[in-house]
Amino acid sequence: MILPWAVAAAALAVAVSAWVLARRSARRLTQLSQMYWELKYQHGELRAQVQQLTGAGSPRALPHDPPAQTEAFIPLASLKR
Repeated sequence: MILPWAVAAAALAVAVSAWVLARRSARRLTQLSQMYWELKYQHGELRAQVQQLTGAGSPRALPHDPPAQTEAFIPLASLKR
């Protein structure tokens, strides 16, 4: 009679610990996603500042930059609001 209660208590403890871990992981994922988009937005702003300082009509692009886009970058965080 004690064995089923012990198994149930152990299963409950494992489920609670897994739930806490999942919530912590989801919170961390949200934080990392927010940091990623903020960094991407700042990178775009800095690239625009560098292009402005070096001359907007400069034909020379940095080798690691993708081709110029015709649309402005809009971070997803601002769209969620």
